[in-house]
Amino acid sequence: MKSFLKSFSLAAFLIFLMAFPSHAADLENTLYLDLKDGRVVIEMRPDLAPQHVKRIKELVRMKFYDGIKFHRVIDGFMAQTGDPTGTGRGGSGKNLKAEFSPAPFNRGTVGMARANSPDSADSQFFICLAPAQFLNGKYTVWGQVISGMEYVDHIRKGIGQSGMVSNPDIIVRMQVAADVPK
Repeated sequence: MKSFLKSFSLAAFLIFLMAFPSHAADLENTLYLDLKDGRVVIEMRPDLAPQHVKRIKELVRMKFYDGIKFHRVIDGFMAQTGDPTGTGRGGSGKNLKAEFSPAPFNRGTVGMARANSPDSADSQFFICLAPAQFLNGKYTVWGQVISGMEYVDHIRKGIGQSGMVSNPDIIVRMQVAADVPK
């Protein structure tokens, strides 16, 4: 009976692991993005974009993103934020050199917004609401939403091709998970 319970327990544990795969959370490279509807968890990718991840963490720790608007949201494409002016023209004042990679822009991918110059990314970023393969290799991928995408889907959408939002939703708070007290 004892060996049956041991083998049953092992089998149950293995089934549990297959049903609920987990990542060994690297709290230093995990962001909590709190929105009006709930928490979005973003796994940052320093393996793809080390300088972008470093800068995002600096800005998060300065509380730069807290209260910032999702100024541009295009239904079926992406939600963009990170401009303290809320116009799409502002930033933190520090441009970053492009860190393009072969990582695809899938639903939940987090990438840096930029102007025409590849090295013009600053503080603005976007979360893909759907696959956007036409961005592959042209924008820096620095993260992936691993939970809470349903809250991103609820962000107020903009109108027309520009996607500019009147009365936009905001980032309530953004934190590096390692900084959140247990």
